[in-house]
Amino acid sequence: MNFFLPLVALFAAWWLLWIVVALARKALAMSIFLIASGAVWVVTCFIAPRFLGYGSFALFAIPFLILPPMVRIVTEYQRGVLYRLGRMRAILQPGFNLVFPLRIDIVRKMDMRTFTIDVPKQEVITRDNVPVLVDAVVYFNIFDPALAINKVADYATSTSLLSQTVLRSVLGQHELDEMLSKRAELGVILQRLLDEATDPWGIKVSAVEIKTVELADSMKRAMARQAEAERERRAKIIAAEGELQASEKLTQAAAVIATQPAALQLRYLQTLTEIAVEKNSTILFPLPIELLRVFETMAHKGNTNG
Repeated sequence: MNFFLPLVALFAAWWLLWIVVALARKALAMSIFLIASGAVWVVTCFIAPRFLGYGSFALFAIPFLILPPMVRIVTEYQRGVLYRLGRMRAILQPGFNLVFPLRIDIVRKMDMRTFTIDVPKQEVITRDNVPVLVDAVVYFNIFDPALAINKVADYATSTSLLSQTVLRSVLGQHELDEMLSKRAELGVILQRLLDEATDPWGIKVSAVEIKTVELADSMKRAMARQAEAERERRAKIIAAEGELQASEKLTQAAAVIATQPAALQLRYLQTLTEIAVEKNSTILFPLPIELLRVFETMAHKGNTNG
């Protein structure tokens, strides 16, 4: 039993170290608990050997049962919700924290990072009665850990189910063309509605992205025919506009050539130069009308002299 007292002193010093740590963290209730329990333990160590003998060595297990479970390490991306005797008392910040042992204090750690929910494909009937399959991605995070743990049993599952319901109800109010062309605007509407619904749970919905909108094969073929017909319509309109512009320019050119007959001969010569480049065709050169007029004039003078 000569080494019993040194062990008591060693464990008493270790207990004193925990008291100093609690005082340094300004945990008054924890400091009082450690001082009182440490004093009771030391007094018991001096009294127990008289009655228990070697059985008093079992007292050295008490510091291991009380002190180590008092430590709670909270990482930077977490917050700890502290319950004392069933009542919520505080939110533990990241770092080293001390709590009461023996299940007096219970700590629930909450992850504050952004979560991603892949909303399963939902069958939606659009306002113009077109059945489509739509899936989306929801990004959210906890902004109040106390609400997230006290107001809803499973915030992730609840947010996922709520996302499916809101997705069906909102997209069912829009036509197919709006769903295909205005995904960003619809995502903003979904994000706002989800954020308002999950705010009492301490959940912040940061974004909602519509990934895909799947159509039936018959609808895809109908849309392809519609797009093809639209392209043909545009092509015909463009061709007609080109013909109209060409006819206007030809009319203007004919008016200019009519005032200068020699311009027509210049056009003949330009056409010949373009044709002669290939050297693979026979060229019939048109006889100038002015030359015929010369012969006509000479014949007329001869008839007059005769």
